[in-house]
Amino acid sequence: MCCCIASLAQSDFHSWAPTPPMGWNSWDCYGPNVTEDEVKANADFMAKNLKQYGWEYVVVDIRWYVANDKSHGYNETDPRYNIDSFGRFQPAVNRFPSSKDGKGFKPLADYLHSKGLKLGIHIMRGIPVIAVKNKMPVYGTNKTAADIYSDSIQCKWLHDMYTVVAKEGAQQYYNSIVNLYARWGVDFIKCDDLSRPYHKAEIEMLRKAIDNCGRKIVLSMSPGETPIAEGEHAQSHANMWRTIDDFWDNWGELKAHFDIFKRWNKYRIDGAYPDGDMLPLGHLGIKAERGVDRQSLFTKDEQYTVMTLWSIFKSPLMYGGDLPTSNPFAISLLKNKDMLNLLKNSSNNRELFNENNKIVWAADDKKNGAIYVALFNAADSAQTVSLSISQQLQLNGSYKIMNVWENKQVQASSDQLSSIINPHGAILYKLIKSK
Repeated sequence: MCCCIASLAQSDFHSWAPTPPMGWNSWDCYGPNVTEDEVKANADFMAKNLKQYGWEYVVVDIRWYVANDKSHGYNETDPRYNIDSFGRFQPAVNRFPSSKDGKGFKPLADYLHSKGLKLGIHIMRGIPVIAVKNKMPVYGTNKTAADIYSDSIQCKWLHDMYTVVAKEGAQQYYNSIVNLYARWGVDFIKCDDLSRPYHKAEIEMLRKAIDNCGRKIVLSMSPGETPIAEGEHAQSHANMWRTIDDFWDNWGELKAHFDIFKRWNKYRIDGAYPDGDMLPLGHLGIKAERGVDRQSLFTKDEQYTVMTLWSIFKSPLMYGGDLPTSNPFAISLLKNKDMLNLLKNSSNNRELFNENNKIVWAADDKKNGAIYVALFNAADSAQTVSLSISQQLQLNGSYKIMNVWENKQVQASSDQLSSIINPHGAILYKLIKSK
């Protein structure tokens, strides 16, 4: 092992994601069908319009190795897999032309890196069924895929993979795929079918493989809800892990996040974040696994709630819509500097109360001592949400109060911070101590 790899292996992977990762993921708009041109179009948009705000990851989601997948489900009837002689999936060349001649995702990674962006890919837990059936060798060993698999606990919703059993050859298999991804220049791995049920042995093999691959690769575990009893294990093995199954653009799933985020709040540390899943905003469902082609069904108030709740909870932000064709309002939400400062530089993030569909969270700005306060109305009609600055925030003295989303100063009435909020809406305030 060269000295640079040894040094990387001894470093703490939490430092690879000092703030919640921010990027775009192809799943909500393209499902298992995204192409290289579509990925590049989103990357170009991000580089031009969002990189300056901290958006950097471009994630190719599920089944990039299948040449003939479909929308509204998966093609499990006659999938055409692209796989190498060591049982490792390769990008489908008809969808990712630059991967021809065994180049893999390296040309795409080089393209993103040239723009100051980072490449992420989705993988499924386990070893390919086709590799097991063909007894393909495990790279660097005298074992084959058939020696290290089990058909128990197979993924119930997609049957590409078998479980990897912790025996001789298993760690080497995980090493082989992660080393391959490192050579491609991958910066982020989203591993699916890992968290529910919680596959501790494979999580530990994947963590070890990443730590020894010689590249800083952020690890995202999916889907959720991750068992709360495994919160500390997840925190010590991944940079982010899901708190919910796939999140789509309907109010019921959004409202559920208030309780989910409260439950997971204590497990967040710098470099390890409970993940509320992708932001289903903008242009969705173009070729998705589910849903029709649409702009997000969330109202504008609900979109404010999504962005306010995710940022004050410090969830990773992975935008799900097609960036170039999303509506301007959705894109504007991604550029709010105070919201992004809250996401990146806040501490002591906490729920103050949740009563009668009136919910308030607060967080402290580590950089300048400001206080962020988020007021939510989870009711189906408008109502007033209030709190006492002195009693509930325990603040004294005079504060300048800014409405973050409207970017304007407001006046508090005496000691009360109070607003009439639209149904399913949110207001985010920043309180700055007056000199």
